[in-house]
Order: sequence, then C-alpha cells, then structure tokens
Amino acid sequence: MKNLSVLGSTGSIGRNTLKIAEMFPDRFSIKALAAANNVAELALQIDKFSPEIAVVLDKERALELKNRISSGSGVKILHGEEGYQIAATYPPTDMVVTAMVGAAGLMPTLQAIDAGKEIALANKETLVMAGEIVMKAAVENGVTILPIDSEHSAIFQCLEGHRTEDVDKIFLTASGGPFLKTPAKDFITIKPEDALNHPTWEMGKKISIDSASLMNKGLEVIEAKYFFNMSPDRIDVIIHPQSVIHSMVSYKDGSVIAQLGIPDMKGAIAYAISFPERLDLKQPIPDFAGIGKFTFEQPDLAKFLCLSLAYQACKTGGTLPAVLNAANEIAVDAFLNFRIPFNRIPEIISSVMELHSTVSSPALGDILEADRWAREKSTEAIH
Repeated sequence: MKNLSVLGSTGSIGRNTLKIAEMFPDRFSIKALAAANNVAELALQIDKFSPEIAVVLDKERALELKNRISSGSGVKILHGEEGYQIAATYPPTDMVVTAMVGAAGLMPTLQAIDAGKEIALANKETLVMAGEIVMKAAVENGVTILPIDSEHSAIFQCLEGHRTEDVDKIFLTASGGPFLKTPAKDFITIKPEDALNHPTWEMGKKISIDSASLMNKGLEVIEAKYFFNMSPDRIDVIIHPQSVIHSMVSYKDGSVIAQLGIPDMKGAIAYAISFPERLDLKQPIPDFAGIGKFTFEQPDLAKFLCLSLAYQACKTGGTLPAVLNAANEIAVDAFLNFRIPFNRIPEIISSVMELHSTVSSPALGDILEADRWAREKSTEAIH
C-alpha cells in the first residue's frame, strides 16, 4: 500500500490521480489532499477518500470546507502556506503528487523533498524556476522524482534500460494547439474561449492557454533540461497534431524510440505513482488504422514567440526562467480576464525579460525575489 498526498487535488491531474487511486484501493491510500479555491470539489473528495488532513488557501475557505463535510469525517482542516507544508511533509505519506498550478508548487515540492518523500511531479514550474536547486536537493535527500507530464513520462520511458551517454537528442512532441493554422495577424482577435478549446487534450485553464501559445512546450523544454540533464541544443520540439506519440529519444546509432498512447493523462500518472510497475488501467491503445497517418512539422518560432522566449530563458539560465514563468502567469491571467489580447502575452513576457538583470548562479532567495519582481513588472506593463 502506498500512501499519497495529493497537492492540487481538484485540478485535472489531481482528479485523475484520485480516479486511479479509486480503481486500485488495495494499492493506494489517500492521506492528504490540498486545493486552493474549489471547496465544493474538495469536500466531495474528502467524503470519498477519507484523508487525514485537507488544506485550502485561506481561513475563510477552511471554514466553508468544515461546513460542507460530514461532522464524523475525522479530517483535520488546514489552510495557507503552513497547511501546504504539513500536507507536503505529512509523516504517514510515502509519495507526494505535486499537481498545484504555477509557482505555488515550488516550496511544497522542496519541503516534500527535504522530508524524504518520493515525488510524482506534475508541477513543471518547480523545475522551470529552480531546476538545479530541486534536483540537487533530491540527490542530497535520496529522493526519486518521477515525471507526470505526458512528454517527460514518455522520455523517461524511452530512456529506461539505455545508457544516457548513448543519447543524441530528445524530442518533445506538441499538438500545436488550437491555433496551429491561424495566421499570426489574427492572434489579436482570439478570445479566451477559443484558446481554451484544445483539439486533443482536456486540461485546466492555465495550461490550456499555455498550450495555445506553445509556452507550455517552452516550459517543458526547461523542465527537460533539468529532469534529464540535457543541454537546450539537444532538446527539440516537433509538432505532431495527432497527439499519439507523446515524445521521442534519438540515440547516437540513429535509432529513435518513441512512446505512444491515447491522449489521456491517466497513463502517465499511473506510471509515476506505481513505478516500476504498470497498472491495468483498461485503457484502449491508439486506433492506428483509424488514425491513418502521423504528421510532423517544425514549430513556427516567429508566430509562437512564447516558445522562442522559453528557449532563450533555458539557454541563459539563472533567474531568467523564473522571470519568464512569472511574467507568463500574470499575462495569462490578464488574458483570461479579458484585460489584454492574446498577442500581448509574449509582448509582456519579452519586455519583462529584457528589464531583468539575470543572477547566473542563484540561491533560492534570488529565485523567489526574481519571481516577485517579475510579477510586479508584468502587472505594471498590463496597466
């Protein structure tokens, strides 16, 4: 039995993690759940999985959650940063699933690592902001970090059983999002509901917008740099609209190994929380005859400027990826709230990156300050 703490339990990854736990009650026990604002969903999860602790954003939501759950549930309700830290380091927990959205996932993940917890990582911003610090902490604490992102899970699977010194490149596949064929001149007319309508994947709002701008792929490039100790020039992004090949690894002898599956996150989640075993998820394999063909194309970096900016931040390193991430979070939120057009997202990110004086070998405090500074400058740019 593996005891899980699920941080971000009401989001897409969190909900799918709990579906898997429900499918295999003899394999997984839910000890802690943490969410931010979705108190109604969290209350239902508490009733179903009977965790020992549950965490929400603030005291007001904690009171609301107490009023929603049955009096005999026995769950301890916590809130705020202290609550998230307790959920991340809860002694009965074996593995922490970090599925929080954005920069908020960094500190709980580091706290879980310091507590010696195995990590199933879905929060890509953790490695984007502080990849070197996080991976070093994992080594020092003897902690295994397993990827949940479908692309990084695919690479991880393609690398299994092979020598890292034989690797030539890794290829992150991207669907291209809903605007693959949309001319750049029309980006100014894109509405949030258009950007949220992803052609192949069902995801949360923030990651859906990132997928539409290809920033999500850019963040994955930075994440892959640290996950697999790979220089940016050996990480390629390739557009694959069918979303069946989740990513690929090429080797120095010319061989290419790919991991394939239907576009459903449960496979990657299950592999992370059950590794090295594979769970019988009863999921279908791709309908190869029905699909007919796989197509590929290079991403248009002039049209999808966010991907270009992410490569720039990845190559520069230091505090610049944290600045990129923070500026993107602020810009995406502004777009979702109809305060800026879609085409201004990369403009804001670029302007803030240009203002930043990069710290090349940052401590955690430098990264957190860069994050704070970038949010402030991005907010100013929007007003």
